[in-house]
Amino acid sequence: MRSKIFILALAAIGAIPLMAQTPGRKIDFPVDSPVTAVSSDWSETRATPRGGAYVLDVHAVLSLRNSSQKRIRGVMLTVQAQEVTPGGKGSVSVPSLDVAPGEAFPLRIDLPLLCPLGAGGPMVEVKLDGVLFDDLTFYGSDRLNSRRRMTVWELEARRDRKYFKTLLETAGGEGLQKEVLSSIARQADRPSAGVQMVRGRSTNADPEREVQFAFLHMPDSPVDPTSGTARIAGNEARAPHINIQNRSDRAVKYLELGWIVKDQQGREFLAASIPSDVNLAPGKSSLVTQDTALRFSDRTRVDSMTGFVSSAEYSDGSYWIPTRGELNDPKLRGVVAPSPEEQRLLQIYRKKGLNGLIEELKKF
Repeated sequence: MRSKIFILALAAIGAIPLMAQTPGRKIDFPVDSPVTAVSSDWSETRATPRGGAYVLDVHAVLSLRNSSQKRIRGVMLTVQAQEVTPGGKGSVSVPSLDVAPGEAFPLRIDLPLLCPLGAGGPMVEVKLDGVLFDDLTFYGSDRLNSRRRMTVWELEARRDRKYFKTLLETAGGEGLQKEVLSSIARQADRPSAGVQMVRGRSTNADPEREVQFAFLHMPDSPVDPTSGTARIAGNEARAPHINIQNRSDRAVKYLELGWIVKDQQGREFLAASIPSDVNLAPGKSSLVTQDTALRFSDRTRVDSMTGFVSSAEYSDGSYWIPTRGELNDPKLRGVVAPSPEEQRLLQIYRKKGLNGLIEELKKF
């Protein structure tokens, strides 16, 4: 779709914008898609030749319309320059939406991508992976497991809105404001270790040792982690092996385990989430393993680890997530990030104050 003149000009200039009217980008939604593209602005996107590829700095704003008859709660897109090239594909997710039928809403894309020189087709292509509606039904190809991710986000959103609304009713505006300020302070104090997740065996030269997991046991969780280990070497932790048991009366087909790491300076942080497809009947046990290594900054030395179940999906498609009371555990409050919905509500408080937050809560 790009002419030779266009490619030569790009190479000569070094970095030029992919303007909205050029054939360098494409929005490709199915004909029966519940969202349709109204307009798009790609004026801030840049493409720079480097070696045998273009380095794309994609910045775009799409205007999408809800063309369905249901309210939309979440949208996930794939954005790709080349599907099979490392670094050539990314995703954009927008949870905590409340878009009525016929309404338009903005969606911003900010992604770095790689595109091989001479690759055919559009330089940037946007596709729809999934849409979640207010009744928790789903539309889309779901290649990125967006149905599961957006459903969990929506359940967390309902939990957290109910928590703040109940707090407003029982403790008034003063009590709501106190909790909001406490959440903002926890975000500011939450430590970060600069962790990178890599596949395969560690290349760290430090001697390796096996470390036992400790576990947080949530009373309502359908799955209980019973024992587990990981291999530790210097600033790396790898190959988690965790034994789990289904203590509910329903089969569980998927769960995620949070992985908290404590370093030798006593700092604790949520390092990773371990997803696992399981086929766990009531009362049965299984082993969760991952060929994954967590690589921290050079100054971080792993001392101990704690695991906990962060979400689970039953075989009938329903979900379990922790309650606000379970997340209030001192071990979790300082390390687990707020849900996307709580972050949205905190942002409303920052911009519009307490009254603006109260008005937002009254919408639901």
